Amino acid sequence: MMFEERLESLRERIEGAVAATLVAEDGIRVASAQIEGGPDLEALAALLVARVRQLAEAQRGLDLGALRQFSLATDQFHVLAAGVGSGYYLLLVLRPGGNTGRARYELRRARLEFEGDLA
Repeated sequence: MMFEERLESLRERIEGAVAATLVAEDGIRVASAQIEGGPDLEALAALLVARVRQLAEAQRGLDLGALRQFSLATDQFHVLAAGVGSGYYLLLVLRPGGNTGRARYELRRARLEFEGDLA
């Protein structure tokens, strides 16, 4: 299954999800699936990946283990990010009231699927 198809399937399984994207560690989108009315994924990916990398580096000094998921909530969207293998991130974007519990679960599952392809 191609990345776009897998991301679209992921987005469709989560109530309130407006976008799912695979991003390289430099913030460039590799593939995405988005419905109309979602955020600017280019800008969001670049901003969020930069912050996630900063958090991952800062937490290494605290000896807490690897950063697995990061969440950001705004008035318009809830964004979940997860590291995928070495150098990639999965981002899920939900509307307020979206099913964040299901999103976290599906993000963990998708991370494992993508890691196999990106290894």
